[in-house]
Amino acid sequence: MYEVPRADAPERGCLVGFTTPDNMLGSRNVSLEELRALAATARVEVVAELICPRAGTNPAYFIGTGKAHELAALCRHHDLHLVIFDHDLSPVQTRNLEELTAAKIIDRTGIILHIFAQRARTREGKLQVELAQLQYMLPRLTRMWTHLSRQYGGVGTRGPGEQQLEVDRRRVQTRIRNVRNQLALVRRQRAEQRKRRQHADIPIVALVGYTNAGKSTLLHALTRANVLIEDKLFATLDPTARVHRLPSGERFVFVDTVGFIRNLPHGLVEAFKATLEEVCHADILLHLADASAPDLAAQIAAVESVLHQLDAHDKPQLLVLNKIDLLSHRARKELQQLYPHAVCISAQYRYGFSDMFTQLRELAPGPRVHVHLRLPPHKSLVLSRLYAHGKVINVTYNDDCVLVDAMVPDALLDELHRYRVKEPVP
Repeated sequence: MYEVPRADAPERGCLVGFTTPDNMLGSRNVSLEELRALAATARVEVVAELICPRAGTNPAYFIGTGKAHELAALCRHHDLHLVIFDHDLSPVQTRNLEELTAAKIIDRTGIILHIFAQRARTREGKLQVELAQLQYMLPRLTRMWTHLSRQYGGVGTRGPGEQQLEVDRRRVQTRIRNVRNQLALVRRQRAEQRKRRQHADIPIVALVGYTNAGKSTLLHALTRANVLIEDKLFATLDPTARVHRLPSGERFVFVDTVGFIRNLPHGLVEAFKATLEEVCHADILLHLADASAPDLAAQIAAVESVLHQLDAHDKPQLLVLNKIDLLSHRARKELQQLYPHAVCISAQYRYGFSDMFTQLRELAPGPRVHVHLRLPPHKSLVLSRLYAHGKVINVTYNDDCVLVDAMVPDALLDELHRYRVKEPVP
C-alpha cells in the first residue's frame, strides 16, 4: 500500500477526472471536487488535473492511449510522481500506467483506504482498515515483484519471482484470516454491549449520512461526547454511543457511525461490518445531510444505496438537513419545498433540535415486553417480524428449533403467545 510521506510539506500530485453528460453541458464536476477534497485530506497538493471522456474503457490504461501519453507528459512537465484516479483501476491498468508515467498510480479506493489508515484510532478501527487494505492488496501482488527474475523458469520449473509471489499470497491470506478472527471477537463484544442497551429498552438512534455532514458535531451538541470534530472527510471512523436525556425524562441512545461516500468501495462496507452493524440494530436511522452541499440529492442517494447494501433501508428513518445556517432565507424555503418531511437544523448553533425530537418521539417504538421464544425452524416470517418491530437480543439455532430472546411491543404478544417459554432454553 502507498503511504504519503510524513513530511511537513504535502506531496505534489495530479488528479485524473472524468466527464459525464451533465459535465459536458457545463455543470460542475462534483465527483472531481470530491476527489480534490480526498486529496486534501490525504495531504496531497494538487498541481495538475487531467479530464478524460468516459466514452469507453481502455483495457490497458482505462483511459485512452492518447490521454495516457498526455498524462505522462504532464507528469514529466511538473515533475510529479503521484497520480490519483477518480475511478477504480485493475492491477494491469495500474502497472501499465506506472510504467508509462514513471509515477505512483492510486485509484479511488486506494486514496480512501489511505485516509482510513490515517484516521483509525481504536484497535477495532485499525483491524477493519487492515482487512480492507489486505483485500485490496491481494490481487495486486503480481506487480509488486516484477523486479524478481524468472530466468530459471520453464516447463516443469518455477522461477524465483513466481515462488516469491506464492509465498506472499499465502502470507496475505493467512493475515486476512487472522484479522477476520479478531474482528469476529470484536463483533461478539459489541453484541454484548448492544444487549445491555436493548435490555434498558431505550430507543437507539443511529446517525448515518454522507461524510462531513456533521454527525460528530451533532453528537457532541446533544451529549457533550468527546469525539473528533474536523472539517475533513472521514474525520470519524469508530462508532460512539451516548445517552441524551430530555427535560421530560425521556432518553435516547445516539450512535455515531462512519460517514458514507459516493461509490463507497464494497470491500470497505464488508470490512466495516462490525461498525455498521450498529445501523442494522438501531430503532431509528437519523439520516443527517449537509443542506449547503451543491449535490445534496446525490449525497442522499449515495447514503440510501449503502443502507440498501446493509439491508437497513426499511427501518424508520428521519431526514435531518444540517448546516441550515449557511443558507439564505429563500434557499431554506426552496429546500423545505423539496423535502417537506425533513427537519432543518444547525448542529453547530443547536437550532431546530425541538422539531427533531418531536419527530423522533413519533418514530420511537412504544413500551416493549421481554420475552423468550421457541420457534419451529420453518417460522422464519415470525423472526422477520421480530427484527422489524421488536428488538432481537439473541438468537440460537438448534436442529429442531430457534431460540429467541427479544423485546417486543404489546401488539405482538397475542401472535407470539404459542411460542413463549418461561425461561430461555439453554
